[in-house]
Amino acid sequence: MSTSARKLRVGIVGGGFMGRVHGRSALVAGAQVVGAIGSSPARAEAAAEATGAERGFATLDELLAADIDVVHVCTPNNTHLPVTLQALEAGKHVICEKPLATSAQDAAGLHAAAVDAERVGAVPFVYRYHPMVRELRTRIAAGDAGVITSLHGSYLQDWLTGVDDQNWRVDDQTGGPSRTFADIGSHWCDLTEFVTGDRIAAISAQLRTVRSERGGVQVRTEDLATAQFRTEAGVVGAIVVSQVAAGRKNRLYLEVSGTESSFGFDQEDPDRLWVGRRAASQLLTRDPETLSPPAARVNRLPAGHAQGYQDAFDSFVADSYAAVLGDRPDGLPDFAAGARSARLVDAVLRSAADDSAWTTVENS
Repeated sequence: MSTSARKLRVGIVGGGFMGRVHGRSALVAGAQVVGAIGSSPARAEAAAEATGAERGFATLDELLAADIDVVHVCTPNNTHLPVTLQALEAGKHVICEKPLATSAQDAAGLHAAAVDAERVGAVPFVYRYHPMVRELRTRIAAGDAGVITSLHGSYLQDWLTGVDDQNWRVDDQTGGPSRTFADIGSHWCDLTEFVTGDRIAAISAQLRTVRSERGGVQVRTEDLATAQFRTEAGVVGAIVVSQVAAGRKNRLYLEVSGTESSFGFDQEDPDRLWVGRRAASQLLTRDPETLSPPAARVNRLPAGHAQGYQDAFDSFVADSYAAVLGDRPDGLPDFAAGARSARLVDAVLRSAADDSAWTTVENS
């Protein structure tokens, strides 16, 4: 049956934090969450309860055999490749958590597989969906910044600061060879390229593991990373990312400096956009009455009503479902964006392994 003839039916793989986020957004978008699977058959019902699904399924095979249109993959990174491939082979559209895969080669393979299957593949780079990010993108495209001179910022968290803090992402066999940059640096790079329309061409990076041992196990993934880069247009930039920055919970900050105006966006204060000028600066507040049309499209609440991360996620999932139904939503991060991100992570790893040597980011 055509998905346009009925409510979209979805399945969710994974019942952890991200599974809950995906499940809520699916329900807000009007989808029917048919089922969910957990980390084991015994966790099936717990996954269903966490995601708002109608029932739990014991295995992926059982879930894919059900009458569903879209699969949300919310499992550890090393499972993204096999789960997504199996879902595509079953004819399902896929929303896969980032990183799309733990290597650039595997991410490119998933992108190709989605294209070959003629299925929608989306990756939740959801910070694209803050209205003030769309406002920033619109103003840069209109030339308000003048000549962009530099790009800089950071993405700082503290959830792995403690010596006893542990998570599956720390394990390179489960989370992949990069942790902090793949997990959060990828968001910063995607956002920067999205708002400027300019791609990072070469990068010089260094990685540091502060907690070399956690729970008696040696840590081989980075706690923090720094990088300088240049873009295809010749703009220079720098980024710091860390999961051991005490006091910072989820602070993604991007500043675009230009000859006419500069712009600053802080994910922990997403309803505002700083606009800096030589004569005077101002703080723009999200207001649907004054937003540009691209920003207004992803606005969900009246002015003065805080709009945050889950709202951005809701908009992303709504756009993903619209694509499944044949629309082409502006700014939807697809598997091409996921593959692009994997190439950036690969360049960071290669640079850091070569004493921070300048390393070209592969285009395909």
